[in-house]
Amino acid sequence: MDNKITFNSIDEYIAQFSVEVQEILNTLRGVIQETAPDAKEKISYQMPTFDLHGNLVHFAAYKNHIGFYPAPSGITAFKEELSGYKGAKGSVQFPLDKPLPYELIREIVKFRVAENRNKG
Repeated sequence: MDNKITFNSIDEYIAQFSVEVQEILNTLRGVIQETAPDAKEKISYQMPTFDLHGNLVHFAAYKNHIGFYPAPSGITAFKEELSGYKGAKGSVQFPLDKPLPYELIREIVKFRVAENRNKG
């Protein structure tokens, strides 16, 4: 039996968190919407996802960090700027006890938009 919660929208996903985390997630969502106004919102892999000619970026909240998933290319292209954060091949962790680097996120989203447009 599967007791995992499934979300139908990004609003539903964000609503499950504390007010502080909701604020961060809503700001992050706003930055992505502003930077990629043509991207469609959806839930993919049970996380908020923006889609533009394929998955653009995902994000998710965890106990101590916000996970941001701009695909491996988005991490590689900003390796230096992201070097102060924990991460993996296609993800980076922004600790909840520090302000999120929204300008850097904006640059990564711009990069991913251009990449996906070229692909699409």
